[in-house]
Amino acid sequence: MPQPTTRARRTGHPGYSETLPRQPESAATARRLLRTACAVWGLDDLAENGALIVSELVANAVQHARRESIRVVVERTTVLTVRVAVADFSRTRPVEREAGDEDEDGRGLTLVAALAADWGTDERRWGKIVWADLEEQK
Repeated sequence: MPQPTTRARRTGHPGYSETLPRQPESAATARRLLRTACAVWGLDDLAENGALIVSELVANAVQHARRESIRVVVERTTVLTVRVAVADFSRTRPVEREAGDEDEDGRGLTLVAALAADWGTDERRWGKIVWADLEEQK
């Protein structure tokens, strides 16, 4: 499978972003972007949970969004806080739900809520941004 031709860009405010194809394989690229940002900022302790969170956010966008691309943004919002966000062109808000024992999916946002300091959705006229904040403990 060909690698995406996009490149991670600094977003100005300490952060990185990348536009990716709306495909399951994009989760791996998003995890690399998150891990790289955390390493650059010296926040390696956030990388593991951040990788799980960004994987879930990308998976939701792949499953529910419209159009062919998504945007992943990793920003350092405070000295000890990293925000990971996935933007897509769907206005449908994600809903945390309780999955049954036999369900194969439906646990992603519960996992995000458990691992993140906070999470939410920002609506835009073109779609939405689903984000999660990771905080390093002193």
